[in-house]
Amino acid sequence: MRKAIVNGIVWTATGEKPKAQTVIIEGNRIKAVGSDLAIPDDATVVDARGCWVTPGFIDVHTHLGVHTQDIGGAGHDFNETVNPCTPEVRAIDAINPLDSGFADARKAGITTVQVLPGSANVIGGETCVIKTVGNTVDEMVVQAPSAMKAALGENPKQVYGAKGKSPATRMGVAAVLRQELMKAQDYAMKKRQGKVEVRDLGMEQLVPVVEGTLPMRVHVHRADDIITILRIAKEFSIQMTLEHVTEGHLVAKELTESGFRFTIGPTFSARSKQELAQKSWKTVQCFAEREVPFSITTDHPVIPIEHLITTASHALKYGISEEKMMEAVTIRAAEHLQLDSRLGTIEVGKDADIVIWTAAPLAAGTSVKQTFINGEAVYTKDGLFT
Repeated sequence: MRKAIVNGIVWTATGEKPKAQTVIIEGNRIKAVGSDLAIPDDATVVDARGCWVTPGFIDVHTHLGVHTQDIGGAGHDFNETVNPCTPEVRAIDAINPLDSGFADARKAGITTVQVLPGSANVIGGETCVIKTVGNTVDEMVVQAPSAMKAALGENPKQVYGAKGKSPATRMGVAAVLRQELMKAQDYAMKKRQGKVEVRDLGMEQLVPVVEGTLPMRVHVHRADDIITILRIAKEFSIQMTLEHVTEGHLVAKELTESGFRFTIGPTFSARSKQELAQKSWKTVQCFAEREVPFSITTDHPVIPIEHLITTASHALKYGISEEKMMEAVTIRAAEHLQLDSRLGTIEVGKDADIVIWTAAPLAAGTSVKQTFINGEAVYTKDGLFT
């Protein structure tokens, strides 16, 4: 089925300035973008007059669906706190598509999220990337697995130190991570040699990490933890992204030179623990000024998913440009997930994840008029689609 979004101000996230264009959708893909396009006779016309049209927003670091809102402890399926390393678990197996957070995301123009296990464990399990609509998680999946979750710093230290187990210090956290990666290297060698007698699910899922084909998403807030994970990544030649980087501005040179992508946030959160003591907008300012690409995150439900746009808007008060913040939730987020061939811009051939806004998205008072995922309207402001 074809659709034509007409009369809107289109911001494609490709570096072009916003301008009046038509977007034609065929099935679940973008068929054409441009001015003076011929509208197919069989196309459903969507009039975006007076509105902005953008790619769907992407939140690269959430616990949406594995920390179901509305139902309390019964919905807490994000931390398997029985062992400091649980690479065998998969976030996809705990996602509840009926979590009301998905409807909140669609209403806020968020069409894609990465869902991760929590950060209680040094290695927390596999992550996945999903669209924010679907009756089953299998039909929502964009990529599974998308990475392996790991965490340094305060969270695993406190969880296991309180149990009288290792890791109880930052030294212990780093040691546990190194030990598990070494075990995975040994397992990978045996596997290549055909000498694995008893398969180990955790090791099977870590092999792509130590072989460099699956990245780690590493929870790090403090500057010293950032430097530690850069050191470990070099030792084991692993690929990774750095998640949160609250004190990234304090080690901006090292973080920039590493070449690793990173996401910042949730900057809107309270300073609820020691490693957030230096939390400020300086991190976003620092990398925006350096012209270093970054994405931002809510870490839902730490900050509710609908406030991804609030965070991006608030950053403007600190001198960051509208374009930088729009990129942070579209093309830079897609690059962070290595899914920019499908997501993050309005271009021919990409997924038809498109949002129509009542005005410029980061302006005060702007709201979503309509959200499309895979070419289908999944939310309209009058509530027809929810």
